Amino acid sequence: MMVKVKEVVIEQAQALADQAERLRKMPVEAARGAAARSADTVKSMRDPVRALTRSGVKLTAVSQSTLQRLIELQEQIITAAMSDAAAQLESAAGATSVSELARIQGRVLLAARERIVRDMAQAMAILKEAGTELGKVAAESGSTARRKVGKKAPAKKAIRKAPAKKKAKRGKPARKK
Repeated sequence: MMVKVKEVVIEQAQALADQAERLRKMPVEAARGAAARSADTVKSMRDPVRALTRSGVKLTAVSQSTLQRLIELQEQIITAAMSDAAAQLESAAGATSVSELARIQGRVLLAARERIVRDMAQAMAILKEAGTELGKVAAESGSTARRKVGKKAPAKKAIRKAPAKKKAKRGKPARKK
């Protein structure tokens, strides 16, 4: 009888040891699978990240070029305004009468208004061109990133949700009369 009890205990101990080994390996296998899937996902993101980086370089070039053109325009505007102011002062100094000074001021104001309109149109053209370039870069980078992600994205496994718990129906409380 003692031998049989020992055999049962040994069998139970072996069964428990096997069960413990299975339970120990399950999380390790799950972690390995998750790590492999994560590695695939990271690898699939290389090309889209490169495409977005290139787009960043292009956007920087467009903004730098636009800013350079706007600064050059500003320099032209300031230079023209200073030249006009100097010419206006020279004309005012050489005016022989108040009516001649008024005529000179009228011409100067008309020329200044035309210059301001021309400068604004030029600034708007620069900004419009920059907007067009930015739109091209954005469209190009978006389609490149989507195309590359679509090709190499790993297949996702369906995750089973736990069944929803049913809510207990409650009876309506009795009304007080």
